[in-house]
Order: sequence, then C-alpha cells, then structure tokens
Amino acid sequence: MTSVLYDAPGPRAKRRNVILSVVFVAVLALALWWIYKTMDDKGQLEWSLWKPFTQSEAWTTYLLPGLADTLKAAALSMVIALPLGAFLGIARLSDHRWVRVPAAVVVEFFRAIPVLLLMLFANEFFARSTDVSSSDRPLYAVVTGLVLYNASVLAEVVRAGILALPKGQSEAAQAIGLRKSQTMTNILLPQAVTAMLPAIVSQLVVIVKDTALGGVMLGFTELLNSRGTLAANYANVIPSFIVVALIFIVLNFTLTSFASWLEGRLRRSKRSTGAVLGAGDVDDLNAAEVGGTYGTGADQ
Repeated sequence: MTSVLYDAPGPRAKRRNVILSVVFVAVLALALWWIYKTMDDKGQLEWSLWKPFTQSEAWTTYLLPGLADTLKAAALSMVIALPLGAFLGIARLSDHRWVRVPAAVVVEFFRAIPVLLLMLFANEFFARSTDVSSSDRPLYAVVTGLVLYNASVLAEVVRAGILALPKGQSEAAQAIGLRKSQTMTNILLPQAVTAMLPAIVSQLVVIVKDTALGGVMLGFTELLNSRGTLAANYANVIPSFIVVALIFIVLNFTLTSFASWLEGRLRRSKRSTGAVLGAGDVDDLNAAEVGGTYGTGADQ
C-alpha cells in the first residue's frame, strides 16, 4: 500500500522499525541509568542538596528575582526588536534604493556580529559615554545587544515571509489602485504573519535563552547568575543547574505553546468557509446551470 508522500512499509520494514525502536529505548534507558548511577555515586542525589528548593528562601531570595530580571530583559528586547525587525524587513523591500541599501547594510552588519560581542560593546559604551548607573548598566547592555542582533534576524524573517507570498497578491492590489504602503499593511503583512509565526517564536525563544549571556559576562542578575549565588550558599551546583534548566524548559515551552495556539487561531480565522469542490461537483453544478438556463427559456 502506498501513499502520495511515501511508500507504506512492508513486513521486513516493519520488523526493522520495531527493532530500531526497541534498541533506541534500551540505549536511552541505559543512558538515564548511567546518569542516575553517576550522580548517586558522586553524592549529587543526597536530600541535603535538593532540600533548599523545597523551602521558600531559595526561591524568594535567588530564583524568583533572577527569573523576574530574565523576563524583564526578554520582554523589553521582544517589544523593541519585533517592530524594529518588521521595519527593517519592509525597508529592505522598498523600491527606493536610498531606503533599501542602508537597511540591508544595517541588517547584514548586526546579523554577522555575535550577540555576546554586542552586549560587551554596549556595556562599555554605556559605561564610558553615558550617565547610566552601574546598577542599571547590565540590563541596558543586555537589552541593547539582544535588540540589535534579533531585530536584524527578524528583519530577514519578515522579508522572507513577504516574498514567499504569491506575486498575484501584489498585482491584484495594484490593479484595484492600492498604493504600496496600503498593499503592505492591508494585504501582504496580514497573510505573511501566520507563515512567519513559527520562525518569529523560535527567535523569541532565543532571546529568552540569550539573557543568560549577560549574567555570565556582565554580572546581570538574571536566572543563571542568581543560580550561581544560590549554589555558592548551598553548595548544590549540579542540582541548581538542573532546576534552572527545568525553569527555562517550562518558560520556553509555555511560549511555544501559546504561539502554536495563536497560529492555529489565526489559521482558523483566515480559513475559507466555502466547501472545496471536486471535478465531479463542478460538472454537476455546470449541468444544473445549463438545465436551469434551458428551463427558463422554455418557460418564456
């Protein structure tokens, strides 16, 4: 039995798939057992190392304030990077060379520089050229680096999403007399948003994770940096890493789940309410129309 997309596996292929699945599960179980045994031998599973996470002090003093700073930096970066990226992406599609070329230079320049280098440069800039206080400087530097890098990446996402639309959309808009700005805002962008949403969300997840770079290099008191302070006080380095990793997983999973829900909602709202007709249905409709025409003529 075959499908449009692939050949259905036969008896030998099914047996091979079952064997590979069993081997994979066995290898995964062995890997998990090895990790558990190693941590147990090194004393990393002792209750004294995990007990702080059952008490409020570890959360209210270290983890929750760090999580709040992570969310603050990520939210500020998203709020600024999204519209800036959309602006640069649309500017790269401009018919005017004096708009298109500078936008392309900005995007390619900041997209080629590592985000950590942008954070370090921004930190030095704020330290030497502005009056930003030393306590606020890490936040400013982290947000600046994240905005410059991710806005340039999002600009390419926006540009690719708009170019992926059929050219007939733009041509139809021009045929009814819409200006290019009206075509972009009313025709192209609303359709491209749904297609761009997975790539945009993946970049937002990158923003959340990259806030940790500021904690490591700039002393920004985000979640990972707060974890270091907690581990120094409770001597539970490995458990603290595991707990923080789980927090990041939950945070990013929540973000991607919301984006999936939003994408599905957008697709349902744009879905046509008309039924899709096959060739037989079209023939029946044509026959009915012809019959109706002849009937009308006979009545007359």
